[in-house]
Amino acid sequence: MPETVPETKNLPLTPELYAYVLAHNPPLDPVQQALVESTHARFPGDAIKQVPREQAALLAFLVRLTGARQVVEVGTFTGLSALAMAQALPDGGGLLTLDVSEEWTAHAREAWAKAGVADRIDLRIAPAIETLRALPAEPHIDLAFVDANKDGYIDYWEEIVPRLRPGGLLVADNVLFSGQVSDPAVTEGLAVHIRAFNEHVAADRRTESVMLTVADGITLARRVN
Repeated sequence: MPETVPETKNLPLTPELYAYVLAHNPPLDPVQQALVESTHARFPGDAIKQVPREQAALLAFLVRLTGARQVVEVGTFTGLSALAMAQALPDGGGLLTLDVSEEWTAHAREAWAKAGVADRIDLRIAPAIETLRALPAEPHIDLAFVDANKDGYIDYWEEIVPRLRPGGLLVADNVLFSGQVSDPAVTEGLAVHIRAFNEHVAADRRTESVMLTVADGITLARRVN
């Protein structure tokens, strides 16, 4: 029998519907809004790398929901996601964020200072895999957000998951990769790496995970053993 394609309740996200969604999510605060605008002004060719505003709100929500105190982010760009998560941290919490660009992260530092959260954020400029491998091996991370080079996702996963506390959460971005992951005609490029990552996550019994159609797709994976 031919495979049955499941029905979907997902609606086409028109500009009007997207505006409605944003209107019913937490608004960006003035520093966040200024960071979005200045990122598009300073880096128009790369601004797509910035997380969408509803995803920034979701990340902050997840920090609060999980009670996370130790957060690791792989991929900083101009710092909107780090800003949102750092603002959601409880007193004494900290966020380690990893990137290789001095230019982009200098812009991030400006926003973190304006928001009064720079003391909660530890930015490391180095290949992320090296920094991750140098972290303490025992489980200590409450929440991790991975949004960096797609060909490194499996390596990042393998360094982070053993360091997640039981019940800790890993959030991976761009897991749908503009829909290319489901296209059998796509046999090369970054979509292939994301496709392999998605299969890797689905097969990993250390975690339970759900894939969501938020923005370009996100996976939430919880450490269970």
